[in-house]
Order: sequence, then C-alpha cells, then structure tokens
Amino acid sequence: MAGGHTENAIVIAAPMELVWTMTNDVESWPNLFSEYAKVEVLHREGDMVRFRLTMHPDKDGNAWSWVSERTANAKTRTVRAHRTELGWFEYMHLHWEYVEVPGGVEMRWIQDFRMKPDSPVNLEQMTNRINGGSPGQMKLIKEKVEQAAQRAGKS
Repeated sequence: MAGGHTENAIVIAAPMELVWTMTNDVESWPNLFSEYAKVEVLHREGDMVRFRLTMHPDKDGNAWSWVSERTANAKTRTVRAHRTELGWFEYMHLHWEYVEVPGGVEMRWIQDFRMKPDSPVNLEQMTNRINGGSPGQMKLIKEKVEQAAQRAGKS
C-alpha cells in the first residue's frame, strides 16, 4: 500500500535565526498557527520535545488532538518529527528544512504518511487536506515572522 507525500515551501523575508527560533518555539504555536488551540509540552530531552497539539474545534465540534515528538537540529537547520499517537494514520513523519535564499529563508515542510484502512479519509483526501491547509498556515507564519523582523529592525 503506497504512502502519501506532500511538500510545501515558502520564503520568509527575515534572518535565519529569527525564522528558526520563532517556528521552532513549540509553546508559541497557538499564536503562530491559526489551527492550533493548545500545546502541552510533555517531555524535553536535549533537542527533542514531545508535546500534545490540540486543534480548534471543527465544524462538528471535534477538537482533534495528538502527541508528536520533534527533534530540531540547529546546525543543519532541519527538524524531524513523527506522531506518537497516530489516530487515523499508520504513520506520519514530518521533515522541516530551512535554507537561506535570496530574499530570506526558504522553509519547506515535507510530510510522509499512510492512512489506516478504517480511516474516514483516504490517502488522496488527506493529501489534498494537507496541501490545502499548509500553504495558508505558511503564509500566516511568514506574515508573523516578517512583522517580528520589522519590529526588531532586522528585515
């Protein structure tokens, strides 16, 4: 059974250190992403953080929640993460990359996943959902990081 794969990227006009710091501050994600209502850090060890993410309730009142582990590598400017509470996924692996480019920092999100057979959405539907939501979240993050850079005089 094939797995799903998505890749989405955006260039943020801000210094690498600011982009890296703001987007990897898991506790601040409810202020950075529009879809997350709450983050609860469960465990930290070195560069690894295990946390519970809870989304804002959907149109049916469901506040989806799951636990992920995320390891950020400041030297390579990459992040590896995976869900430990899988829900409807057989697996969900995430890879974030940050590369300095003309005009700022390209932030790329790569997701590899497979849906469980009894999931209410199939692989194509989940791929479309991720590709439908990620660009909007990235645009919002870009705006917030660029505003922070402007306030700091670092744009």
